[in-house]
Amino acid sequence: MDELPENLVWEILGRIRKTGDRNSVSLACKRLYELDNEQRISLRVGCGLDPANEALASLCNRFPNLTRVEITYSGWMSKLGKQMDDQGLSILSGYCPLLCDLTLSYCTFITDMGLRYLASCSKLSALKLNFTPRITGCGILSLVVGCRSLTILHLIRCLNVNSVEWLEYLGKLETLEDLSIKNCRAIGEGDLIKLGPSWRKLKRLQFEVDANYRYMKVYDRLAVDRWQRQWIPCENMQELSLVNCIISPGRGLACVLGKCRNLEKIHLDMCVGVRDSDIVSLAQKSSNLRSISLRVPSDFSLPLLMNNPLRLTDESLKAIAQNCLMLETLRISFSDGEFPSFSSFTLNGILSVIQNCPVRELALDHVYSFTDVGMEALCMAQHLETLELMRCQEISDEGTLIGSYKLDLLAVEDCPQISERAICGAARSISFRQDLSW
Repeated sequence: MDELPENLVWEILGRIRKTGDRNSVSLACKRLYELDNEQRISLRVGCGLDPANEALASLCNRFPNLTRVEITYSGWMSKLGKQMDDQGLSILSGYCPLLCDLTLSYCTFITDMGLRYLASCSKLSALKLNFTPRITGCGILSLVVGCRSLTILHLIRCLNVNSVEWLEYLGKLETLEDLSIKNCRAIGEGDLIKLGPSWRKLKRLQFEVDANYRYMKVYDRLAVDRWQRQWIPCENMQELSLVNCIISPGRGLACVLGKCRNLEKIHLDMCVGVRDSDIVSLAQKSSNLRSISLRVPSDFSLPLLMNNPLRLTDESLKAIAQNCLMLETLRISFSDGEFPSFSSFTLNGILSVIQNCPVRELALDHVYSFTDVGMEALCMAQHLETLELMRCQEISDEGTLIGSYKLDLLAVEDCPQISERAICGAARSISFRQDLSW
């Protein structure tokens, strides 16, 4: 090994992907140990750090070229030792000058002071925080002021991030391309307008509201009304996911839906207030759309603040069928409690998309309007490869046998009229689950 050229040894090490294998190889000889230390660019640690700060300092000192670090304390208990704290982030900022991607999950000892240490990481471009309850908006602001190259920011269950000055600052930087805010209770739809010019650069937006918390809170309509007076430049948006959001007609996120000319993927899950006109506008502007997922709230799951609930109908599906000629994935789901007679999408509406678009993946959940007649029509779907049927009560064994042998995957879950025996051999791969307790 000592006689091999260094570039060849680097090539060999570069092909070893598993961390355990890399660790074993590095123990073979001093040369491999030193080269592995130089080449290791990513690190994932968590509950095994003990004592946490000292162990982290040792690792960072050993691997001076780290660019990606993930620290996760999922499943942590006090008997496993003290978690890494703010001093640990000070160590990261001091020992890892090349750090550009950092993920912190369940790091409950981290505070705003730790984020201030990270503000000195000038190369940091991606930060993901998952359940860091002591972090507030002040800490986020201090970080984004220092890390002016931030392109990816994910905040998940950061319950105390209650100030949005950091959104305004990010808006002025115009660097952000990927923003994910999920179940951060103090951040609402109206706050997103503060991104300002950064909407122009944004390619991916995920915004999810804690549904239980939302329905207990008084809806701040004034925050959404401000959107009506603003132009939102979101032409570069490629992926949009909205969960439990309130869509106000002609305002806020409703304006975004009709301006995403380069959108490729959209997911609307339990978004109250979405109208046919919103989806029609989306379909007309987003000719590059490849995936659409709609989980529609039923009458029984709508919040009390909606006096006149509006439902999506086949008009939306027909607009998608006519304009989104590159669509490959279609997912339709109704929330629990939907009754067959209330289904807003009919069989004809769903089939119009299948017949006009090259749909490869179709998933239906609680869609009672889809029957054996619909399954028969799928025989003519030349592009269909994956079919998922969940809690579809009107499809029987007879329907699943018709032409489904063309599929790569057929997944059936909790469909009371479909038996496992009937779908055997109906596709190259079969998944069946039956639990009718619902």
